[in-house]
Amino acid sequence: MKSKNSNSLPADMYLFDSPKTLQNPLLQHRENASHLHPSTPGKAKMERNNHFGDVQSRSYNFFFVLCVSLFILMAGAYMLRGENSSVEKKFRDVRETENAIPEMWRSQAWQKSVRQSCHVKRDDGFVVLVTGAAGFVGSHVAKALKKRGDGVVGLDNFNNYYDPSLKRARQSLLDKAGVFVIEGDINDAILLKELFDMIPFTHVMHLAAQAGVRYALENPGSYVHSNIAGLVTLLEQCRKANPQPAFVWASSSSVYGLNTKVPFAESDRTDQPASLYAATKKAGEEFVHTYNHIYGLSITGLRFFTVYGPYGRPDMAYFSFTQNILAGKPITIYQGAGKADLARDFTFIDDIVKGCVASLDTAEKSTGTGGKKRGPAQLRTFNLGNTSPVTVPTLVSILEKHLKVKAKKNFVKMPRNGDVPFTHANVTLARNELGYNPTTDLTSGLKKFVKWYQTYYEESGARGPISPHLPTTAFALCMMNLRMHALQDESEFQHFENWNPRPVETDTIWLVACIPAL
Repeated sequence: MKSKNSNSLPADMYLFDSPKTLQNPLLQHRENASHLHPSTPGKAKMERNNHFGDVQSRSYNFFFVLCVSLFILMAGAYMLRGENSSVEKKFRDVRETENAIPEMWRSQAWQKSVRQSCHVKRDDGFVVLVTGAAGFVGSHVAKALKKRGDGVVGLDNFNNYYDPSLKRARQSLLDKAGVFVIEGDINDAILLKELFDMIPFTHVMHLAAQAGVRYALENPGSYVHSNIAGLVTLLEQCRKANPQPAFVWASSSSVYGLNTKVPFAESDRTDQPASLYAATKKAGEEFVHTYNHIYGLSITGLRFFTVYGPYGRPDMAYFSFTQNILAGKPITIYQGAGKADLARDFTFIDDIVKGCVASLDTAEKSTGTGGKKRGPAQLRTFNLGNTSPVTVPTLVSILEKHLKVKAKKNFVKMPRNGDVPFTHANVTLARNELGYNPTTDLTSGLKKFVKWYQTYYEESGARGPISPHLPTTAFALCMMNLRMHALQDESEFQHFENWNPRPVETDTIWLVACIPAL
């Protein structure tokens, strides 16, 4: 029978006498150190933990440097993509869920905000629903109406067609002006019904739309969703309202399409759209005509010509040119047949706002009641342009002057993506009926835009449109900082006898896991 302690050699014996120990210099060094205190096994274990901690600490440093390098590279790549972050998508999903549950989202506080925003402060003032209120034109129009004492409430879905932070900045300006912007979609019939049941709108200024000629080739469904389905959903609610509001909406100069007669007049043919975007706007004009004819809705359509100015759209040429010129990047200038310069009737935002407000002021009341037409209703269409087309190279020259930077230009043949070689507005009808008179030339307008651009992006700490990934980037950096502190705290426990070190791979995985959050 074996002795009770025949196999009970000290744990240190296995460690110090193991062949692996003799082959490993680090463990050999540990063996030498442990023999300094042969009669104190606890002390020997503590010393072993010290050396193990040194090895692990060096491993942490190596993997931390590696992961931070990966983090920086991935962060830069993701921030340049300009897509919505996963965190923003989660917030958007939450908002969509709230929209589907009126009891939760449309609380008493929400209703109070809507009613206060619609409060009229001038005699014979209007109560206006402005769709696309967080957009470029919509935000300016809503602010102008509120400033003069009209009751205004906005509606916008804050999609990510371009930098959502710019839309939030516009929303912030409207909030300061006293305009409440509802986050919702014009296709949400339940939301629209609730709004119209709550507020007796006198006018609807419909400026919500999916904009952009080139993007329509990539995502035509979004144009049908917003520019046709959304328009019809809104028209349906207007024709059911009692009383029916006057309806003013944004068409587009793009409906003139391949028309070669210049300048473009409202009576010119518009049956040759050159882009999917133009086709949806032309379809919209047919729909509003039908609702006017059948239901007696008072309709005013506005054909905008290349609107520009502060808080503009980043996908527009003047905006992207400014961004790239300041960044030292080349800009692409398209040319027509025979290297002819393209030209646009650039119209400053302040002139467009005046035309929109004048359209509301001169709009007659709808003649329908409860969805039934009681008599002929007003039906109008106006061009809102500057009447002075400017070539794209001239636009670039003006920007160079204001920015004090020379542009790197690449001249390229215009692709077959739906763009037209020129636009030129005849505004005689708008001048006669609305008193419309554009006063801002391109040089003056771009000067105001450049001043806004430099101020806005200097304050935001960026040289161009703010990436929607910045909030999650900051979150990941904060979490990494907290993790570093946690590692330092854990190092203080390495000297405890029962401390169980975590595998080095755990922190590697944790740090790399931060990268997708960007």
